[in-house]
Amino acid sequence: MELLQMTKTKKIKLGILFGGRSAEYEISLKSAASVISALDPKIFDITAIGITPRGQFAAADEVRKMLPQNLMKRVSFPESNAFARDNLLPLPGLPGKSPETKDKPEIFFPLLHGPYGEDGTIQGFFEIANVPYVGCGVLASSVGMDKDVMKRLFMQAGLPVAPFRTLYKEEFFENPDSMKRSLSKEFGYPMFSKPANLGSSIGICKIHSESEFEQSIKHSAQFDSKIIVEKGLDARELECAILGNRHPEASVVGEILPAHEFYDYDAKYLSPDSRLEIPARLPGTTSRKVRDLALRSFKAIEGSGLARVDFFLDRKTGKVWINEINTMPGFTPISMYAKLWASTGVSFQQLVKKLIELGMERFTERNENSTV
Repeated sequence: MELLQMTKTKKIKLGILFGGRSAEYEISLKSAASVISALDPKIFDITAIGITPRGQFAAADEVRKMLPQNLMKRVSFPESNAFARDNLLPLPGLPGKSPETKDKPEIFFPLLHGPYGEDGTIQGFFEIANVPYVGCGVLASSVGMDKDVMKRLFMQAGLPVAPFRTLYKEEFFENPDSMKRSLSKEFGYPMFSKPANLGSSIGICKIHSESEFEQSIKHSAQFDSKIIVEKGLDARELECAILGNRHPEASVVGEILPAHEFYDYDAKYLSPDSRLEIPARLPGTTSRKVRDLALRSFKAIEGSGLARVDFFLDRKTGKVWINEINTMPGFTPISMYAKLWASTGVSFQQLVKKLIELGMERFTERNENSTV
């Protein structure tokens, strides 16, 4: 369904969900502000739906604190958290106003990063409520969030995944010395530890030696009961953006030049010295390889709408490794996803409109399936 055709008679009622019960809460607020700023008020009637760090719908006074004041005139928001629950996301058969209420958005844009938003939970809620939404569905979202399941699925699909091992918090604390000896023998140093279900580089540690091993694992274990340990590679960090449903397209390839030893949270969001080189300086064959692998990984998890795929390019061998796929990448002004598409010829405003069209397209396709 073409969005511009829809706007000939009326504005599109769009619900922007942001915040959420995740360590990536602050990034979500920035993403929401960026997207709202990019939306044309002549085309979109925007309802800002905040979710607090406690996982509850935010009332009006809370939403006002979550977004920049200069955006208040561009959005409407529920006066109470009960209004949001009963009017904006009514589930069939539950008490509350009719799902046909005029205040209910026609499509939702869940700008939620990390658990309880990017992991298939809110997507499942939308599916039950039978409403369209932007981005990947339940399966792709949940697989894309869990780095352990993601990597195993990529390996089954014949995609190149760097050496890694998954361990559970309880397993580690039962015998940390044995775990350290085993992983040191298998990977050597450096290696990385990271929460299996989180993003924005939160909880990631680079382990340089045995003396740092236990404390690094403990730090990563603060954010998830499942931890990924990866072999450290001497590699360049590359990224490629995906846009589309059944026939996705890949953007140009970009390279991250982090201000720190690796692209940690501070280097990603706070340091002015981190740089993005778009397009990356790569041989044509390598660039085509990365774009092909990005598309294959998107299809492997049955992605839809959008994703950003991260890669390592081994400096010595030239081998390309898939690091991970992100099904709801950041939409801040400095985020790689938007910059990659801008360099490919798609402006931020065009990108946001296209994503909403893709969400409507996917909803229409799924509703054509028989449920009888």
